[in-house]
Amino acid sequence: MKSKEKSVQKLSLFAITWPIFIETSLHLLMGNADTIMLSQYSDDAVAAVGISNQILSVIVVMFGFVATGTSVLVAQNLGAGSLKEASRIAVVSIVTNILFGLIMGLTLIFFASKIIIMMGVSHTLIADATLYLQIVGGCICFQSGLMTMGAILRSYRFTRDAMYVTVGMNLINIIGNALFIFGLFGFPVLGITGVAISTICCRLIGIVVMFFILFKKVKPSLPFLYVFKKIPHVELRKILRIGIPSAGEHLSFNGSQLVITSFIVLLGTEAITTKVYAQNIGMFVLLFSLAIGQGTQIMIGHQVGAKKFDEAYRRCINSLIIAIIVSAIIGIILYLFSYQIFRLFTNNHDIIVTGSILLLLTAFVEPGRAFNAVVINSLRAAGDVSFPVFIGILSMWGVSVPLAYILGIHFELGLKGIWVAFIVDEWLRGLLMLWRWRQGKWRQMALGRRGLQSDAS
Repeated sequence: MKSKEKSVQKLSLFAITWPIFIETSLHLLMGNADTIMLSQYSDDAVAAVGISNQILSVIVVMFGFVATGTSVLVAQNLGAGSLKEASRIAVVSIVTNILFGLIMGLTLIFFASKIIIMMGVSHTLIADATLYLQIVGGCICFQSGLMTMGAILRSYRFTRDAMYVTVGMNLINIIGNALFIFGLFGFPVLGITGVAISTICCRLIGIVVMFFILFKKVKPSLPFLYVFKKIPHVELRKILRIGIPSAGEHLSFNGSQLVITSFIVLLGTEAITTKVYAQNIGMFVLLFSLAIGQGTQIMIGHQVGAKKFDEAYRRCINSLIIAIIVSAIIGIILYLFSYQIFRLFTNNHDIIVTGSILLLLTAFVEPGRAFNAVVINSLRAAGDVSFPVFIGILSMWGVSVPLAYILGIHFELGLKGIWVAFIVDEWLRGLLMLWRWRQGKWRQMALGRRGLQSDAS
């Protein structure tokens, strides 16, 4: 019991969250570096990569069902002192997600063009979007491995190590972009192809380094031979029991965003480009909520494993208050400097004007997203995974998608109408998630679970 107490007491929201914040910021910076550098090459290239990344984001969510289940289970087992079970779950998840990534990569290589055409993309963008999707998507197993290993490192509270890997990946990505987009030091100017090559190279190096860190730092050492002795039915069942419903909420969101992107395609290439710029900039508002949500999930996972339910309840509420306040402040600041920020990407006046309005609306969207980033992660960490999926599907497909079409296309409000739909969806889901947390059913779910195993088992 003493070791359990020490494990939980050592946890600090700030100590866990700030490396996650930097890491998440750098992941976003990687995407924005691609966008900024490609914007000097071609606005059409930005649109093509934006569409491809929208598709890839849906695929990445599928890897999330393993990574999310792993993160929750590892944290809960560590909180309960079940170190052997935590290490077994970690190994099973790494192998499972990398194999899944290989299968999805082959699928994207052979069917990329058909997927792009199904999106209704303009003929001028099809070739570039397909090429990027085939190169980056074909090597998506690197991303699936990185997601899983990163989740494991964070659950073991090695958040700084995950951050350092991301710093290195960003540097490699930016250097690669500079070489292949601008042709520095005699390198060929490859445009989208160069960005894709740079992306997969930095991910390959990242996964190798992260594997080395796991091998060196996690004690007891991860038993990689375990998965080759027998099919790990028990561990897979535990991971999927939490991971599949959790991924369902993310998959529903990304699927709905994919449909909404198809609406934006109807508005033209300029609208697609504006959407890519506005969402990339707006993500800076969400960063803090995402980081504090992940940090809160780790803490609550440990606290639930140690049966400290009152502390877990207070942790979620306090984290939520901080996330809402900071999201609102950052959103307003970005809007006030929106013209200057957009000029970093483009000189197109129409894109700048529309994008500025979208950033104003984003200042209302993001506090709603703070609810979802913090409270859904808290519910998930406590084992209450089905409710967020049910409400997510109901709101995203029953509110966000139809309202986006009605306001944006039918009433011809364009991107502004679509952003209003985002506001309604995020706030509706967020308030319902807070009601669920305050209701406290997650306490009974956590007490009723029999997923944690002792080292003796």
